[in-house]
Amino acid sequence: MGRWEPNASGRLREAALDLYVERGFEQTTVAEIAARAGLTARTFFRHFADKREVLFAGSELLEQHMVAALDGAPETASPMEAVGAALDAAAGALSRNRDFSRRRHLVIVANGELQERELIKMTRLAAALTEGLRRRGVAAGDARLAAEAGVAVLRVAFEQWVTGPEEQDLAHVMRESVERLRSLTR
Repeated sequence: MGRWEPNASGRLREAALDLYVERGFEQTTVAEIAARAGLTARTFFRHFADKREVLFAGSELLEQHMVAALDGAPETASPMEAVGAALDAAAGALSRNRDFSRRRHLVIVANGELQERELIKMTRLAAALTEGLRRRGVAAGDARLAAEAGVAVLRVAFEQWVTGPEEQDLAHVMRESVERLRSLTR
């Protein structure tokens, strides 16, 4: 087996994203991504199953961080307060590389297949949050409603953040979005 390159994954992600923005997702091949990163296609497939996964690698880790934060919320927290803790964890993870997030968002909104994959990711995230709330003793319907509301806040706040001014803080945008949702239900 070939040598594992610890920085190869990051190089491949950056090269892929650059090419997706420049040429479009459909027009970019794995061979071109690998060449741009100075690696081989074989190395690409050691890190990613296909060229879509370059954009979705880390989804499981995001889910784990959010569920851990939800699980770590105080026992006295309401379902939406627990979901708020999960959103804070998401903001911490997603805001590490705003430029990458912005470019990734542009690529996904330009491609129907990738939009579908993003929706699947969000559905899985809602299911994981629902299960986390159920473990906290929240009734099934309430758990699903709170989890789906949290995912809606995540999607809306994330889009506002990546398309908004540089100085915006994702955690702040998420908290404002939760407050706007609360005001809409009064």
